[in-house]
Amino acid sequence: MALSYKARKRWSLVVLVVGLPLYIVLAITLVGLLPRPSFLLELLIYVGLGIAWALPFKFLFKGIGQADPDAD
Repeated sequence: MALSYKARKRWSLVVLVVGLPLYIVLAITLVGLLPRPSFLLELLIYVGLGIAWALPFKFLFKGIGQADPDAD
């Protein structure tokens, strides 16, 4: 069952406003539990985590910035 444009737009807003800050706090907490790696390795970890959060939501964000295709 595919989501309508309005539903995708609402869910993408929820993911960005609520989910992303929670993910950032979780990522920082989990990386903070590990012993401090070198700067480049830590940067690579954060870049990887920054990309990884968006992959499951790719279908949700696709086409959100465009006009509503169902509108008249």
